[in-house]
Amino acid sequence: MTSRERLVIAGILALVALFIGADLTTDFREGVAAFHVYAEALVGAAALSGIAYVLRGSSELRQRLAQEQRDFTAFREQAENWRAESRRYVDGLARAIDQQLVRWGLTAAEKEVAFLLLKGLSLKEIAEVRGTTEKTARVQSMAIYAKAGLGGRSELSAFFLEDLLVPRQEAP
Repeated sequence: MTSRERLVIAGILALVALFIGADLTTDFREGVAAFHVYAEALVGAAALSGIAYVLRGSSELRQRLAQEQRDFTAFREQAENWRAESRRYVDGLARAIDQQLVRWGLTAAEKEVAFLLLKGLSLKEIAEVRGTTEKTARVQSMAIYAKAGLGGRSELSAFFLEDLLVPRQEAP
């Protein structure tokens, strides 16, 4: 339920309580039966309770939203800090990969395909990104593997990433 819906419901319940209060005042003046007055008072109390319930829920919702916004802001800051801290390492890794691709004798197009393969794109996605056919992307990837002496995408990724992954430490 949105805040606007909650406010509308609270407003309707407030009107109900107001009308019941006015009716009770009139009933007292006219000497209406006690049962009737108690029944209306009960309905009025229920309307006031409904108002309190709806407004409390709205307040809790606003507090939760504010907390989630704070959490998201903190998460975004952490992500930006990580990107900034890791940027020089990532740039260095990209240069090192590029140098290795040059050593393998890859063409500019093959180097672009190799980077896209390392990013995890499928051959279809690589073709779309580069504006070529999937067959062209496949032929270029096969040329990359042949020039590098690798058996496929897994070996290409492992060539560059294997030493970056820290082995899991066993608990003492």
